[in-house]
This record gives sequence, C-alpha cells and structure tokens, in this order.
Amino acid sequence: MVNEYWGLDIGGTKTAFLRGDAQGRVLSRREVPTQDYPHWQDLLEEMVPAKGSPLAIGVSCGSPLDSERGMILSPPNLPGWDEVPITDWLRDRLGVPAYLENDANACALAEWRYGAGQGVRSMIYLTFGTGFGAGLILDGRLYRGQHGMAGEIGHVRYARSGPVGYGKAGSYEGFCSGGGLAQMAGMSAKETAARADAGDKEAIAVLRRSARALGSACALLIDLFNPQRIVIGSVFARAERWFRPEMERVIAKEALPSSVAGCQVVAAKLGDSVGDIAALSVAIDGLEGEGSHA
Repeated sequence: MVNEYWGLDIGGTKTAFLRGDAQGRVLSRREVPTQDYPHWQDLLEEMVPAKGSPLAIGVSCGSPLDSERGMILSPPNLPGWDEVPITDWLRDRLGVPAYLENDANACALAEWRYGAGQGVRSMIYLTFGTGFGAGLILDGRLYRGQHGMAGEIGHVRYARSGPVGYGKAGSYEGFCSGGGLAQMAGMSAKETAARADAGDKEAIAVLRRSARALGSACALLIDLFNPQRIVIGSVFARAERWFRPEMERVIAKEALPSSVAGCQVVAAKLGDSVGDIAALSVAIDGLEGEGSHA
C-alpha cells in the first residue's frame, strides 16, 4: 500500500503489530502474548512480515532503551531482552528506516499529532498508568535528552516517605501510578475510583492525596518548561472527576501565575488505542525527522 507505515508496540504482557497510514489510522492489527516467545528473535520473526514495503517502521517499548542506537536495554518487564539491536534487525529484514522510542515518548507523539495535544508546539504528556513519566514535546519536536532519559518525573522525590515507585519511596511515581494507588488504598485504581464514586471516604482521601502530588508534579513541569498543554493519560483520564479539583488547587498555589494562565491541563483523548497509534507515530515522526535533516 502506498504511504503505509508499520508499528510494533512491545509490552511485557502483549505485543501488537500495526499497519497504518500517515494520519495515524490503524488499518490492520495483530496481537500476541509476549511471554509465549522465549527469545526476542522468535517474537519479531512471528510478528513482522518478511515481505512488505512500508515507508518506515516504528517501535514503542518500555525503558530502559537507547533510541539513538536503536537498542532495547533489559526492561524489567521483558526478561531476556538484553542489548537487543531492534532497529538494525528490522532494517535488515525490511530494508526500510526503523525507529525506536520509549513508550512515554511514543504516546506523547501520538497525543500531540492525533489526540489532545493537536495544535500546540509545546506539550507534556504524563503517563499515569503502571508508571508515571513524561514525554516532552518542546518547540514542535520530541525532546529526549542526552541518553533518552529526559522526562523521568516519576523518579523525582515528592515526599520524604510514602508509597514506592520507580524504586524510591515518596517519589511522584509512588503517588501517581496504578501501583502507588494500590499501595495507598489496598486495591486497584479502578476499584478505588469506584469506591470513591460510592462515597467511600478512605478511597476519596487516597485519590485526593494522589491528586495533590499530581498537581505538584504539574506545577514543577509548568515552571520548568512553560508548556501550552499538559496531557494526562490512563488513571487520570478515567477518573478525572476525582483528580482535577485538588490538582488545579495545587497548580494555582505552586506555579507561576502567568505560566499557569497559558497552560491547559487536559485528559488524553486516544484511550486504549494510544499504544497502537504511538508505534505508528514513532515511524511517521522518525521519517519526517530524517527528511528535515536531509
């Protein structure tokens, strides 16, 4: 197909292969359980057709990884994926450009191009799911940092003690992630929100505590980067009603008023399809970036 892009969304539970177009629309999709394949080569050979002529292929995968070298570097949820030269493997198989991004950056590209970040040049995407991280779109392009580790807001300490996230007690990830909410509430984020909806005071208190931490993280990012928009996914997008009031109160208290006035904080729009569109977005953005440097 003319102007077709391919994508791989690699996770510890499932891996999806996508075909899509330049508008980020998924044309076809196939998914398999990642753990069914003991070696990474087996999974890639199963998922990536040997024949086909996409313009490019993009890969979205959990950190750590090196996007410049196209290497997956032993993510904790992908045992055995050590020093995997995935973009070289894909280029050798397909003969087309291949690009790799961590999942936060990939989702940031997807929401910026096709979701809640459309129309702005400076946007921050916050994952708020299994983990808590930021993808930074600054002045109209993805910012990765020297080693691709920019945006690790989840590792920043929020409190001296508290729930553990990113290996650190009291981190923003400890307070603003599904795992952190489970530590505080003793139940999943979904169940916590349902209990809060039913009037459970303890569940409401946990969500408000998380919302205050989220507001603090947003205020920090607003002061540092002066973005036009912050887009927040997953838990926030599904339970915005419990987060927004406390979050906005803290942002107004902590961040510079002029920067707050120029920044919208909104829920992500792409929902459960964000991983698919993210992988395609990595391919599209990568190829466009190559063209801009030609």
